[in-house]
Amino acid sequence: MNELPRRQFISELAKTCLGVGLLPLTGNYIHADDLGPSKLMARARSVIYLNMSGAMSHVDTFDPKPGTDQAGPVESIQTSADDIILSQYLPTIAQHMHNAALVRSVTSNQGAHEQAGYLMHTSYQKRGTISHPTFGSWVSKLKGKLNSTIPGFVKVGGGYGSSGYLESQYGPVPIGNPRAGLANSKKSDDVTTERFNSRMDAAGLLNKSFLGKYPTKQVRAYTDLYKDAIKLMNSTDIQAFDISKEPEHIHEMYGMSNFGQGCLLARRLIENRVRYVEVTRGGWDTHDDNFTRVEENCADIDKAIGALLLDLERRGLLSETLVVLTSEFGRTPDINPRAGRDHWPNAFSAMFAGAGIKGGTVFGSSDEHGKRVAEKPQKPEDLNATIARLLGISTLDIHYSPSGRPFKVANEGEPIMDIIS
Repeated sequence: MNELPRRQFISELAKTCLGVGLLPLTGNYIHADDLGPSKLMARARSVIYLNMSGAMSHVDTFDPKPGTDQAGPVESIQTSADDIILSQYLPTIAQHMHNAALVRSVTSNQGAHEQAGYLMHTSYQKRGTISHPTFGSWVSKLKGKLNSTIPGFVKVGGGYGSSGYLESQYGPVPIGNPRAGLANSKKSDDVTTERFNSRMDAAGLLNKSFLGKYPTKQVRAYTDLYKDAIKLMNSTDIQAFDISKEPEHIHEMYGMSNFGQGCLLARRLIENRVRYVEVTRGGWDTHDDNFTRVEENCADIDKAIGALLLDLERRGLLSETLVVLTSEFGRTPDINPRAGRDHWPNAFSAMFAGAGIKGGTVFGSSDEHGKRVAEKPQKPEDLNATIARLLGISTLDIHYSPSGRPFKVANEGEPIMDIIS
């Protein structure tokens, strides 16, 4: 009898005889193909996830509607890919569209920032009874570290999500200011190495009895987290977080904003084999004065993302790094009386570039005014399933929370195979 049917039999027998499920006690996941680990080929080694927090206006960026009232004063421009146009605000990104794919048919049932951001990052709707892992945490757990010293998941500039019900070691390492690097990563000048080690030994003795009494994964994870932090503090790999090592012209190429410098930090981390880096750029909640604010925001991201794609390509990293840009929802195609655009989850866009992506591709479309999805609707779950597929992570495997509830990495999302090369 092969593994999956045998375990299913045991689980069903337990439910029938005892009213309980034993499967979560035998491991935290099962493979849907019953052949052991998924044999999906990984096309990407790492991910840089660019989170446009606050809801980016799709018709003013990646899905322009020239000649319509909804376009307002924004014109469209040609790109390096035939038949793909972008907003005039994105001239540098336009030069890289031959390496990128647009999904112009994303739709969501969540129109509030917190709930929509949670769904985009976890593939599940926000519930008071459970905290779902953000996607970067799933990647950190299921793919493991590429560099044994540096954390597998780093989040720059804030944003949504945590490790949820996964062990804390899979949570994101937060970087608020990319210029400041990794906070609290150096010993105080008045603490010698001998004194520091003595303190850690004392802490270990104090924790020993507690660990012995509660030998659970969650408790061990906190201890492992401290060990990993100390290992990083004592390693030269910590220099990956120090963007001051970069030449001045590279800083200027990315732009001196927090987002620009965050993208530079992301490149350094990917270069040092960090698995998943998320960089957040807020300020997209443009209920008022949309066109002035979007133009300013786009000037920032256009320079930074254009530099990131160019830098990755020059260094031979783009072929193994997946770059993803998303927002929690779009904004109303119709312009409100305050020259702004309001929340609009019915249709919006996402961009994929780099490893495994069929460049110069547009998948799906919104209608002529950008109000509804006209063809090939995709949910946030499908975007995450696409990332998973490119990383070689199965979206069919069933994982169990500590309470025994079954989940999948991307919920019921399906990869968008048409944008995968």
